[in-house]
Amino acid sequence: AKQQVKRFRDPLCPKPLLDRAAFDKALKANGITLSEHHFDNFYQRLHRSGYPPLDEFVAELRGEVVEKGVSSNDDGSVSVASHTNFRTKNSVSSRPGRKAQLPKALLEFLSNNVSAEADSDEKFATITSKVQMHQTSADGTTTKLAVELQDGHVVESVLMRHEGRCTLCVSSQVGCAMGCTFCATGTMGIKGNLSSGEILEQLVHASKILSEESRDDMMTEEEGTDSKKRQKKQKRMDLIRNIVFMGMGEPLNNYRNVLAACRAMIDRRLWNLAHNRVTVSTVGVASRMRDFTRDLPEVNLALSLHAPNQPMREKIVPSAKGTPIESLIEALDSHMMALTKRKLLENPQEDDKTTDFNIEERQSASKKKRAMIEYVMLVGDTSTIEAAHQLGKLCEGRHLVVNLIPYNKTDVKDKLDCPSEEHMQEFRRIVSSYGAFCSIRRTMGADIAGACGQLVVEQEKKQVLDIEDGPFPKDNVKVGRIVATPRRKKSSDTVPSSSSEESSGKQQPTDRLLHQLTVATAIAASLFFVSASLLVLQKRRR
Repeated sequence: AKQQVKRFRDPLCPKPLLDRAAFDKALKANGITLSEHHFDNFYQRLHRSGYPPLDEFVAELRGEVVEKGVSSNDDGSVSVASHTNFRTKNSVSSRPGRKAQLPKALLEFLSNNVSAEADSDEKFATITSKVQMHQTSADGTTTKLAVELQDGHVVESVLMRHEGRCTLCVSSQVGCAMGCTFCATGTMGIKGNLSSGEILEQLVHASKILSEESRDDMMTEEEGTDSKKRQKKQKRMDLIRNIVFMGMGEPLNNYRNVLAACRAMIDRRLWNLAHNRVTVSTVGVASRMRDFTRDLPEVNLALSLHAPNQPMREKIVPSAKGTPIESLIEALDSHMMALTKRKLLENPQEDDKTTDFNIEERQSASKKKRAMIEYVMLVGDTSTIEAAHQLGKLCEGRHLVVNLIPYNKTDVKDKLDCPSEEHMQEFRRIVSSYGAFCSIRRTMGADIAGACGQLVVEQEKKQVLDIEDGPFPKDNVKVGRIVATPRRKKSSDTVPSSSSEESSGKQQPTDRLLHQLTVATAIAASLFFVSASLLVLQKRRR
């Protein structure tokens, strides 16, 4: 019998050590107060070490010699790769030197925590989740991770490899309450929020997969390849450069934890991501959008609009009722211009200005892409030529960035489809004519249900199914201990065994057609050469 999945989240035990607020609260409950400097040093040491099990990390802090190797996590799960393969991003977080001293009270607390009972309320673990499975697309560009949380719930992350960079799409909730009619995650309903530590653990898992892949690539490189080029390739492809909160859940409905995770991502001592390399996407929680602009104006904000007017939007985004589309555009525009406004107010030579900006200022802010509109392309009213003009007028004079997302088929109630490429290009041209920077997003990972709108964990839906029952093949799926799937495969490796057996018995229709075309081409070429020879012979006789 399949195990029933919990519908709501219980208090975490053990708690993620990456949840800084929870760790600080536990320390203060034991009479230990750390300065920000000590906290920063502690998490920097943890990041440099590659997030080993807590007992090994405590021994390392005490200066004890620890034999490192492949080991289990604190919760008994096996890591994707040994933490010894984990590489930090930059010299700030990985440079050698004198290690900062940490308070003895902190070390004693951690030592006692290692030996504490498993069900203790103050129990912490370095990593509390595990990769249940991961699956790579046929072209090797996209890997979908099913991350199992300690309470049995599962969320999904997507790792996308571009030329010279990697992007990770993370989840912020188990399920989603917004109920968008075209999104598979909306069919799950909402089960609960992820802690900031569980969000950051998705980065740890993805980084270890990239590190393992990079190590395998280095081992298979040809001997004649220049070592500097190999090192440059490894340095480029085993690090995550971009983070997008476009996975499961509405990030702004889990505001406190998403904010804490974003701050860790851009911390120079930790992940050290550039501010404009982190993007938080929202369906439109106007009050939280304004809070986000106040707290993190440097981080990108994306609005999932999907319709050019309020009546159309309410049909496909049920949560849009009561939130005028104009107020969302104003909040997005305020986020884009927030830093420009701050600079103007700090300059005493400038007159006080609040909302009026000239074209040059808007164009300059737009190029940094700190504010973006996401618009899913569906066959119907929202993708007509008239809708393109309405969307363009909505963005007119603001120089907003508009990203058109081709609809990816999902298991939703309504039968939806994506317009043709020609229609989307015409739609893009019309929106761009109003001064917006409009582009069509490249679809990645559709063959493994990892593209935009396709993230859904079947075992979290009302019909309780295992993750293995999802809409993807099992050939490349590794359950339990995860081994990185090679990003490039030979065509012979991608043919299922059943297909091979069948093809050996009888010829496939495509093979017969290919044979006929080959024969016809050979006959046509022979006739051409015979005709040419006869023509030359005739001219010579004359």
